[in-house]
Amino acid sequence: MTTTDFDAIVIGAGNAGLTAATTLQRGGAKTLLLERHNIPGGCATSFVRGDFEFEVALHQLSGMGTEQAPFIMRQIFAELGIMDKLEVVVERDLYRFVMPSKNGGQHEIDITLPAHWKALAKTLVSHFPKEQTSIGKFMQLCEGLSMECFTVLPKAKRITDEHEFTKTCPLFTQFGLRNAKEVLDEFFDDKDLKAVVAAYWCYLGMPPKDFAFRDLAIMFYAYAAFKPCHVKGGSQAISSALLASFMDAGGEIRFNCGANKIITENQKVSAVVTEHGDIFSCKQVISNTSPLHTFNELLDIPTPKQAAQDMKSRRLGTSAFVLYIGLDCSPKDIGVTAASSFIVDDRDEDVAHQLMHTINPPKHTMLTCYNYDDPSFAPPGKSAISLLCLQYGAPWEALAPEDYARTKYELADHLINHAERVFPHIRQHIEEIEVATPLTMMRYLNTPGDAIYGFQQNTQDANLFRRRIDEIAGLHIAGCWNGMGGFQPTYMAGQATAKGVLKALSAQQSPHTTAKQELSHA
Repeated sequence: MTTTDFDAIVIGAGNAGLTAATTLQRGGAKTLLLERHNIPGGCATSFVRGDFEFEVALHQLSGMGTEQAPFIMRQIFAELGIMDKLEVVVERDLYRFVMPSKNGGQHEIDITLPAHWKALAKTLVSHFPKEQTSIGKFMQLCEGLSMECFTVLPKAKRITDEHEFTKTCPLFTQFGLRNAKEVLDEFFDDKDLKAVVAAYWCYLGMPPKDFAFRDLAIMFYAYAAFKPCHVKGGSQAISSALLASFMDAGGEIRFNCGANKIITENQKVSAVVTEHGDIFSCKQVISNTSPLHTFNELLDIPTPKQAAQDMKSRRLGTSAFVLYIGLDCSPKDIGVTAASSFIVDDRDEDVAHQLMHTINPPKHTMLTCYNYDDPSFAPPGKSAISLLCLQYGAPWEALAPEDYARTKYELADHLINHAERVFPHIRQHIEEIEVATPLTMMRYLNTPGDAIYGFQQNTQDANLFRRRIDEIAGLHIAGCWNGMGGFQPTYMAGQATAKGVLKALSAQQSPHTTAKQELSHA
C-alpha cells in the first residue's frame, strides 16, 4: 500500500487556508500548512506602530449575528473550535454616508444607517419621505431575496427544469442576476437615496452596474439584520485562534516556507516541494494562493487547458491605498459618530471606479474608526483609524521607482484633505501613520495585480456560472479567487473546500502513515 507524509497539504495561511487546514485536521486528516510569511492570517493580521496595533484589512465582519440571534459564522467558528476564544463586539451602525459641502456649509448628504432592519427603514424614510412606498418594497425584496439565497437556492441549483426553478426561486429568477444599478433605478427616483443604499459597492470593488443585485441585497440585509461586528484583538485574534485550534488537533505548520512546486503523477497530486527543497508527499492539496500562481507556476506540468481557459476570461480585481493612522485624541474630538464612514464627492459610482484605474485623487474614500464601538482598540484618549480608497495595481506597477515615494505621500495628503472636510483637524492629531499602496499589498499578500478581492466580482464570474477546475485530481482552490472576496466568504470557502476533501479522503480509504514516500523528482 502506498504511504504518504500527509493526507493533505494547504498552501497559504490566509482566511481560507486557516479554516481549511483546521477543518481537515479536526476532521481526522493529517495536514501540513505552508505559509511564506512569519505570521498567520494573510489580510487577517495586525501590526504595531508606537502605542497602536493597527488592523490590516477587516472593516466589518459579517455573518456573526448576536448571542441571542446567532448567524452562520458563529456556527462555523464553533465547529472550528474557536468561538469560545473570541470576544465579539457588535457595532451600532452600518455606516455614515456623507457628501461634503462644496462651499464649507451644510453637507449635501449626511445620513447614518443603523444596524437594525426596522430602524433602517425608518431612517431612510425620514430622509427620503417621497420614496416611502418604494423603500418599503425594496427592503421587502432585499429580505426575501436574501432568505431565498440562504435557504432555497443551494438545493434549487440542481433543478434542471426552468419552470420548476422559477417557481422555487421566484425572487432570484426575477431580480437576482440583474445588475444592481438597474434594480435600484427601477425602485427609486432619488439619486441621493440610490447612492446611499449602494454604498457597500466598495466591499465588492465594482460599480453597481457591473455586479449582480443579489450581492447588494444580501450585504444590505445581512449587515442590518445580523449586525456588523468586530472581534477584540482584531482579525489577528481570529487567525491566531484558528492556528491554535489547528495545532491543538495535531496539525503541522511551517512559517517562512512557501510552496515551490506541486508534484503530479498521471494528472493527480502526489507531493509538494517547499521553497527550501523539502518534499512532502500527500493525497490532496488546497491552494489558498491565486489560480494564476497555482496553475501557471506551482504545477510541475504545463497549465491545464481548463484552467487556462477559465483564467483567460477573467480580470484581476481592485487593490487599495490605505492610511493607518493613530491619533492623540478621542473619536469625539474629530467628530466621529459611526465606526464606518463613506465620504463621497460624486453620486455616480462609475466615476469613482474610473478613477480607481489611475493614481489621481479619489472621489470615494472610507474612514473606519476602530475604537468607536470598542475602546480597547486604541490607548485611552486616543484613536485608531484607517482611511482608504480603492485603486487598481497596474498604475502603481507602471510608476518609475524614483517617483514612488513622492507619489505615495502626495496621495496620502490628498486623502487626509478629503477626510478633513468631514472630520476636521485629523492632521494636527496624528501620532503615528503608515501608508500602504497596492504595491504594499502585493509584497505582503503575493497576489497578482496587487488584488485584495481576487478576480473582479462581476456577475459573470459568479460560481453559479463557473465549473470548478478539476483537471488535476486532488488539487483544490479556496479563497477569494474561487468566489466572492471579503472575510465571511473566504472563511466559508475554506471550510466548504476542506469538507469536500475529507469526503474524498474517506472515499479513498487509504489511512496515512508516517513513513516517507521517496520521490525521485522535484
